[in-house]
Amino acid sequence: MSFPKQAPCANPVYFRTYSRRTEQGKETWQDTVERCVDGLTRVGKLEEDEAALIREQMSELKALPSGRWLWVGGTPWIEQQKNFSGAYNCTNTDLEDLEAFSLQMELLMMGSGTGAIIEPRTFDKLPVVTQNFTLDILEKIGEEENPVEHTNVAIAEEKREANVTVGDSREGWCDAFLALLQLACGPDKIDKVVIDLSHVRAPGSPIAGFGGVANPVKLAHFYRRAGEILSKAHGRKLTSVECCLLLDESSLAVVAGNVRRSAGMRQFHGDDESAAVAKDNLWQQGEDGKWRIDPERDALRMANHTRVFHAKPTFDEVKASVTKQFYSGEGAIQYAPEAIARSSVDFLDTDDKKRQFLYLYETSPDLAAGYLEDLGADHIEHRMGRYGLNPCGEILGKDFHCNLAEIHLNQLDPNDWDAQYRAFKAGAIAAAALLHHEFKVPRYQFSREVDPIIGVSFTGLFDFFVKAFGAGWLDWWDKGRPNGPEGLGYRIVESNYLDFWRRTVEETVTEYCNRHGLRIPNRFTTVQPAGTKSLLTGAAPGWHPPKAARFIRRITFAKNDPVALACEAYGYKIIPSQSDRDETGALLDDPRDPRCTEWLVEIPVQTPWADLPGCDQYNINGFGINAQWDFYMQVQKYYTTHNTSATLEYREHEIEELSSLIHKAIQADEGYISAALLARFDANETFPRLPFEPIDKETYEQLEREVLERRITDDFALAMSVHGTTHEASGPAACDGDKCLFSEKKPQ
Repeated sequence: MSFPKQAPCANPVYFRTYSRRTEQGKETWQDTVERCVDGLTRVGKLEEDEAALIREQMSELKALPSGRWLWVGGTPWIEQQKNFSGAYNCTNTDLEDLEAFSLQMELLMMGSGTGAIIEPRTFDKLPVVTQNFTLDILEKIGEEENPVEHTNVAIAEEKREANVTVGDSREGWCDAFLALLQLACGPDKIDKVVIDLSHVRAPGSPIAGFGGVANPVKLAHFYRRAGEILSKAHGRKLTSVECCLLLDESSLAVVAGNVRRSAGMRQFHGDDESAAVAKDNLWQQGEDGKWRIDPERDALRMANHTRVFHAKPTFDEVKASVTKQFYSGEGAIQYAPEAIARSSVDFLDTDDKKRQFLYLYETSPDLAAGYLEDLGADHIEHRMGRYGLNPCGEILGKDFHCNLAEIHLNQLDPNDWDAQYRAFKAGAIAAAALLHHEFKVPRYQFSREVDPIIGVSFTGLFDFFVKAFGAGWLDWWDKGRPNGPEGLGYRIVESNYLDFWRRTVEETVTEYCNRHGLRIPNRFTTVQPAGTKSLLTGAAPGWHPPKAARFIRRITFAKNDPVALACEAYGYKIIPSQSDRDETGALLDDPRDPRCTEWLVEIPVQTPWADLPGCDQYNINGFGINAQWDFYMQVQKYYTTHNTSATLEYREHEIEELSSLIHKAIQADEGYISAALLARFDANETFPRLPFEPIDKETYEQLEREVLERRITDDFALAMSVHGTTHEASGPAACDGDKCLFSEKKPQ
């Protein structure tokens, strides 16, 4: 099986991100399909026809399980209960005790995205930092010949000293973090803590089972920074920003040495001014003109920050948020009452009930809680806390794990309703299969019992509708998707498709759960960013328009990465990354330059509809914020039962308009919860070597000819076998939205 012609990024992304190493070499796509389906069959107790449907839809690239499952599904590692969390892209945890810090570090080490609610209702429950000890780090990593797996804490009371021997395991790293927190907040008088890293395996050592390599290069720095943060908090409780820093420093330690991104979401109360400015002026330009980052706040780069509003924000508050995001990329608003109402739709099952709940919540959350049926204090408290978000904001819940699946609409015929039904049914079964998991951690298991959730997403929605409607639909977009007879007609057809897909998922999940005696989720559809998996079929990510009808896509690899070398043999051009520069600050041009540390593979791409009559004349990058907003809210209203992950791109003159759209939607209870906002610039205003660069048809055709001229082999798998590797990466990042791709870029 080969990937679609309109998906030139598929092979590089597949072999970099999802193909596991076997005794016979790297997996083929069909190998991955069989591994994933076998794993889903076991955990989900699938019937033969269910497994066959998922196998068919995966093989045809119409419906795929989550990115995490593509990586770990069907492996012996994921079938161990202690590793179940590694199957989930999406998690969120209330930061209300010390264990929550280490739990989130462990989730990140297993590849999950970590969301955290850091509001007074959570971090006020943390203990006071009672001890102010000195911290001594023994950095002799890898020197112990017989390392211990588990962390050991020995306290010498007479010396008022504690020795923490960090175990050589995922649990060992996290337990040492928890031990440091407990010692700082404990009753025993401690003057000195020694962190012994001699049992931790050396950098570059392979990790059995999960895949990837150990990279403890930032571990000593992490424990040292944690000690510094705790020392500053001596005699009081941690602040919201200090809690965030502790989480982000652990994230920095986990991803150090890897090219994949961390995926984090931090939700702060809307009135928390210190959190609102935590990332302000993170980068500062010195007198020499060079940009530097504040070392004490460097780790804050590891997660997105969101301000949680429990009452309707004013227009001025919304505009301040929209303006701040234009210039900094931070400060998104989340409207929590809508999230909570959606997460109890089984009780708030009419528009009148939902409106009444939202009215009561605005008056007092306690009154709103009383509106729910008497299910017991713990259950009601859980419902009122179901506004936690995963890193890209598409899942709602409290202390949750959510499994995803994704339908590739660009692979489906808009006139073939049966094919669409089969694809969404396969995705629903694949997502629901993991509801059989029982977690070791009580808070996660309780959440699974009272609030099981899944998320069936799609990608390529824009491509699907271009195929369905042609250039006329693009012309309507170009005009801003105005009202009128034409607009009404388009919107009705769009909503009919979205509603049909949502009902297909709901009916499939309900039937599956009833048959297996599982609690039925009350929300089950979402739209994730889908940046990486979309490349497997060349789909525009999620609901979003593509960057252009034709563009250069740049994919990041470590220097000399075997997949990048295979890309080169296949004819794709390799250049140094955006961060590789000479002593004058100029970008390097030679990827083999000794100063170059990271590679970008440049791939010319055109959308599947670029050659349709009249379709390539429109400037997709010029589509205004009103058109984007209208399409996004179509999805939010008619398909999504969680939240729709959105990266709305806008220019400076659109700040007022976007502020009005968000404010009106919240005031009128139209279903808005949260969206990421990203400043949009013309091509000549942006940084060089970004992930996307729009190009015209002539440039695309020229670049395609150059690829063929450089090509050594037409067989990408053969190129991979020549440039084999002794180890494999640690799988996909848990969040891969466009906002992450752009916002992590350093200033020039």
